[in-house]
Amino acid sequence: MKANSKSKISRRSLLKSGVAATTAAAAGTLGAPMIWAQSNIVLRQSGTGVSAFNEIAAKAKEDLGITMEMTALDSDSVVQKVATQPKSFDIADIEYWMCKKVWPIGNLQAMDTSKIANYDKIVGIFKNGKLTPTSTIAQGTAPHTVSFVEGANGKSFSSEETGWMTMIPTIYNADTLGIRPDLINRPINTWAELLNPEFKGKASILDISSIGIMDMAMVCEAMGEIQYGDKGNMTKEEIDKTIGIFTEAKKAGQFRAFWKSFDESVNLMASGEVVIQSMWSPAITAVRSKGIPCVYQPLKEGYRSWGGGLGIAAHLSGKELDAAYEYINWYLSGWVGGFLMRQGYYSAAVETSKEYMSADEWSYWFEGKAAKGDIVNPQGVKMESAGAVRDGGSFYDRMGSVACWNAVMDENQYMVRKWNEFIAS
Repeated sequence: MKANSKSKISRRSLLKSGVAATTAAAAGTLGAPMIWAQSNIVLRQSGTGVSAFNEIAAKAKEDLGITMEMTALDSDSVVQKVATQPKSFDIADIEYWMCKKVWPIGNLQAMDTSKIANYDKIVGIFKNGKLTPTSTIAQGTAPHTVSFVEGANGKSFSSEETGWMTMIPTIYNADTLGIRPDLINRPINTWAELLNPEFKGKASILDISSIGIMDMAMVCEAMGEIQYGDKGNMTKEEIDKTIGIFTEAKKAGQFRAFWKSFDESVNLMASGEVVIQSMWSPAITAVRSKGIPCVYQPLKEGYRSWGGGLGIAAHLSGKELDAAYEYINWYLSGWVGGFLMRQGYYSAAVETSKEYMSADEWSYWFEGKAAKGDIVNPQGVKMESAGAVRDGGSFYDRMGSVACWNAVMDENQYMVRKWNEFIAS
């Protein structure tokens, strides 16, 4: 693992010479990292627990001198905070489906891509929707559809690159079902297994409507019950039928529980109360780190994907705004990407992560090759032994098999009402 020696040396020498603040003012966001230690900059970041790590805040303080105050909330609470409490945060760590809900409200400011040092290294998923030139764009709220606005004061989304982004993409992943292979003892290869009566009382899904409805759709389509026109933008009839199928399964006792945070899903899986469920990558990592078998199971119908990024509050200006851009540039420069890749995520500027990972880690996490030595999680706890291969294979195998993205539909209000009725039933 390569240390960020350049940042340490630069900061130490600058502080020693007493010119840190002057250098920070003159550097510019595309040059050497600014050093904010003498400016007492504090930035409040609100987002979900999937990336609100104390280690990231500590490293930002070490490298940049910026104090990051991170607040971790469940997905719906993040949306509510960004939408209704505009002065309570400086940086919003949100997912792209959330952007469709919060951007029109005006609590975030458009971001100038000319200030983003690694913009050219951001993968095509966030620019034109395609991982490779021949990729098919999956259904749902694909990130590129809400990535750009017409200008600094743009209110509506643009279908192409404009130089102004709603937020700068940071992480993403291809999600699937998590299973306990030691308790199932047979192959699982389809989303339809989530409603298999064999797992009555041992299954679970997540209680976040814009994500859970997509898991439901993957299951219903796999079962052959529904053929959607666009499962990322269902009609009322499709919503009714989808939730109806899961309501019947719930009444039959299929589900042990519904969860909102990955901590809850970890407890359900680690305890053995649940053997198959919707899961997120850090939850799989956490279960494995306890020495308990848990697999993020590749399924023949493909993955449900998500992407997230960092947006800047509309109220931020002056040196705080400059510091926010500097922090986001640092976020894409490699160290954070390497850290988050150790729990299964990918960086938006994925190639920058390689410098901060060992050759074996990169081979395992990105290339999908067998590990030559132990594989550890972001905290250094062993997850896998030599010979292990990542679930789903390489970056291009996994992200090239995305069937849908988490979505906000035209009939979102209707869907949420029906979802809440399902949970309450």
